[in-house]
Amino acid sequence: MSNFIRPFNKISKRDVRLAGGKGASLGEMTQAGMLVPPGFVVLAAAFDRFLDETDLSLEVEAGLKKVNYKDTNSVDRASNVIRDLIHDAQMPKDLQTIILAEFKKLKRPLVAVRSSATAEDSTQASWAGELETYLNTTEKTLLGRVKQCWSSLYTPRAIFYRNEQGMRKSRVSVAVVIQTMVQSEISGITFTVHPVTKDRNQMIIEAGYGLGEAIVSGQITPDSYVVGKRNLDLLDINVAEQKRMLIKKGASGNAWQPVPKTRQHSQKLTGKQIIELANICIRIEKYYRKPQDIEWAFAKGKFYITQSRPITTL
Repeated sequence: MSNFIRPFNKISKRDVRLAGGKGASLGEMTQAGMLVPPGFVVLAAAFDRFLDETDLSLEVEAGLKKVNYKDTNSVDRASNVIRDLIHDAQMPKDLQTIILAEFKKLKRPLVAVRSSATAEDSTQASWAGELETYLNTTEKTLLGRVKQCWSSLYTPRAIFYRNEQGMRKSRVSVAVVIQTMVQSEISGITFTVHPVTKDRNQMIIEAGYGLGEAIVSGQITPDSYVVGKRNLDLLDINVAEQKRMLIKKGASGNAWQPVPKTRQHSQKLTGKQIIELANICIRIEKYYRKPQDIEWAFAKGKFYITQSRPITTL
């Protein structure tokens, strides 16, 4: 097995330092038999090697030392410089070869490419939303997307976040998850503990039409369903109007499309689907033995789990 690539079925929750929080979680759930779209992780060692071989390690460190965290312009400048350096540097040829070879093994034309920080998703800190994700990526654009995920460790938000978490002197690297793309008809997030009331006997499921990035990034208001975990009672249903959804456009792009008027005020998941999903999420929470923040996708009659992380706000 390569020191730089590992398929999900060879990764466990103990591999956060290698595969990042997201990669370790997807590997663990794959091994536990959850329905996770297949994929692999470009390990953090690949990014570390890229920085060393291109002599960027010192330049990145020097750029971060100049940052004045009270001045947003200073953070923006450092981010732009560091990200440009990473984008302009050549990825080692053997890394390019093994990433593309592993992509071909998936036998799918499109993948989701997600950043996975090695200090990610502990119960104290979550990098959720700080780093970048690219949907509907092709073989042609794959290597560029991997580098963009690497450089997203140095977005202004990520630089600020590391400072806020007292991690400026910690060694944080980034792995990249490459996962078969699910063209979700409906997608969403489940919190296995009520995030507002902190009631551990209730979960909230949020659901919207189209790709999940629209909900994760806060660009649409999803339905929300409150489920009692003891008896799987549907306690509350709040249906949100949805006028647009994010979908695949063309060979590899994403685009907003109007939701048909007849569906704009419809409930996204049926009662039966809500209970089916609640069962899956309870199983994941029991497996991890702690409350989870779960991202899911529904396509062609099946629920897929695309991420699960501890809830950090309890």
